[in-house]
Amino acid sequence: MLNDKVILITGGTGSFGKKFTKRVLEQFNPKKIIIYSRDEYKQYLMQRQFQKYKKQMRYFLGDVRDKERFARACDGVDVIVHAAALKQVPAAEYNPLEAIKTNIDGAKNIVDVAIDKDVEKVVALSTDKAVDPVNLYGATKMVSDKLFIAANAYVGAKNTHFSVVRYGNVSGSRGSVIPFFKTLIDEGATKLPITDMRMTRFWITLDEAVNLVIKAIGEARGGELFIHKCPSFKVTDLARAMLPDCELEDVGIRPGEKLHEVMITEEDSRSAYEYDNYYIIYPSLEWWDNLCIEGGKKVEDRFRYASDNNTEWLTVEEIREALKHIDIVY
Repeated sequence: MLNDKVILITGGTGSFGKKFTKRVLEQFNPKKIIIYSRDEYKQYLMQRQFQKYKKQMRYFLGDVRDKERFARACDGVDVIVHAAALKQVPAAEYNPLEAIKTNIDGAKNIVDVAIDKDVEKVVALSTDKAVDPVNLYGATKMVSDKLFIAANAYVGAKNTHFSVVRYGNVSGSRGSVIPFFKTLIDEGATKLPITDMRMTRFWITLDEAVNLVIKAIGEARGGELFIHKCPSFKVTDLARAMLPDCELEDVGIRPGEKLHEVMITEEDSRSAYEYDNYYIIYPSLEWWDNLCIEGGKKVEDRFRYASDNNTEWLTVEEIREALKHIDIVY
């Protein structure tokens, strides 16, 4: 599937980009992997990490806002995985135009360049925050998702296929609650702050996120939105798993924060299908020709997939065990 392919990863020096790169180099034989990102120091560190694969690795400094630079990087590219984004909620609220330039204008640049360069597959990473968004970051990602889905309608005679992969905060990633709790515990805290005692989240690992992107690259025909099936957990149970018998302090929900992660809304259910390990929301647009991937089952009308109504839940003990197998990023 990815053998002898040229793959470009935007935001490739992030935790997803590094994990995806490692997996592809170990399981496939790509012709080239291009890391396209803005931070030269992170690229330097990644060069050291992947030194033994230097013949297959390329590092391209650039910003998705810069269409001309991105076009230069995409010469001969077969697959684009779009992981670059401004994703810190408070930063996006305070710098809305910057978030728009990267998350929306950048997405448009990727769509245009991918079609112009006849890229085969484009998979864009999304977030639960794009579903019924309550903050600017989520709103920009909702627009981004729609740009990538709609792009399939105007590829013309080109053979470019766009799809989207949606998941919540990766467990242990920077921005998730786990490194925050771990820092407090390391500093000697005996109680942990909870923004709302009812709060729930999905548990997804970086490996599972990579699995879903690889599946999308291999199976997408254009227009699909892939969602991984994940167990849920209560944030209070996470706190007790990390610091047994701790006191929990209710500090109040933060601006732009949701009680629960929602992946599929009741409105989405009209075009959502369930597969063994994931769901797909297909386009409900006139150009969609009903080329559904085989093996799916239409979900029930008004179905909703969210962390509070899930059928699979992690116990405190299961969370404690799962924590042993993730990398915590600060």
